[in-house]
Amino acid sequence: MADKKRLLTGDRPTGKLHLGHLVGSIYNRVRLQDQYETYILVADLHMLTTKNSPEDIAEIDKNAHDMLLDQIAAGLDPDKVTFYMQSGIPEIHEMYTLFQSLVTVPRLERLPSLKDMARDANIEMPLALLGYPVLQAADILCVRGDLVPVGKDNEAHVEITREIARRFNFLYGETLPVPDVMIGEVPTLVGTDGQAKMSKSLSNAIFLSDDPKTVEKKVAGMFTDPNRVRADIPGTVEGNPVFQYHDAFNPDTAEVEDLKTRYRAGKVGDVEVKEKLARVINAVLEPMHARRARYEESGLIEEIIVRGTVKARAETQQTLFAMKKAMGLTGVWNRIRRKVEKREKKAN
Repeated sequence: MADKKRLLTGDRPTGKLHLGHLVGSIYNRVRLQDQYETYILVADLHMLTTKNSPEDIAEIDKNAHDMLLDQIAAGLDPDKVTFYMQSGIPEIHEMYTLFQSLVTVPRLERLPSLKDMARDANIEMPLALLGYPVLQAADILCVRGDLVPVGKDNEAHVEITREIARRFNFLYGETLPVPDVMIGEVPTLVGTDGQAKMSKSLSNAIFLSDDPKTVEKKVAGMFTDPNRVRADIPGTVEGNPVFQYHDAFNPDTAEVEDLKTRYRAGKVGDVEVKEKLARVINAVLEPMHARRARYEESGLIEEIIVRGTVKARAETQQTLFAMKKAMGLTGVWNRIRRKVEKREKKAN
């Protein structure tokens, strides 16, 4: 059987994952893990582009643990998926340096996503953020990724990787794969407040680790139709977060349609709609809690990170050696060193 193609994706370690992450990326990763040799990056160095205070850095260990735990609880199999820590592979940084000569500043400045990231973080554009897509190229190419699944807004970042790989191969010979991009329509799940997308920082998220009582409390407090002050008043379904969640998570489509019909007719109250939603969400999260319990306090998460990083580093070392050999860099230092040793030997 031919080897599987390699898939590369990743996340910055900013904390626990929520339902928005589940529909936006994790479901897709679980689906693809049997089709591809999957590598998932813990992008702690990328986090430093916008979050680099001592307090932010002190949280990386815990955030990385929580992020991996959530993904494994949601169905990613650590025997099939390689999780690796970006800062644990110094060779990535050397690849990053070599790639910097293969892309221009104006090319990077044309990426609107970088300006958006700087604006959202309320910072001026640092050099690290400008070089973010170049470091991403090193992340992808270090393990020779064939496929990178992203949302439409990140397609331009992967195109930088493709350009760098093609430029390297043109200058030094065929060495690096030119990865394909898988564009997905990433659903945006509105937060429980109905005002913005689900986010930990906005306190409008239902986390994958929330227990049943917490889920019930959060769902009970969800924003609905503000004009509906009584159950007998016809309500609006479109744009209503409660029904968006039903559409996303309730497998009983007949029940959802019945609730929508009665809601529009003023024949069902918010309490019933929310109680049924809480049951649905808890049914989604229940099997995750069982998987979570196996890993939570066992130390297995840290073992998975270390094992994956060792594996990914070995792959990266092979890639870097092939790059330097193609460039003619492998012998430069040795030639200089041997000249000095020969001269010293002659002098003695």
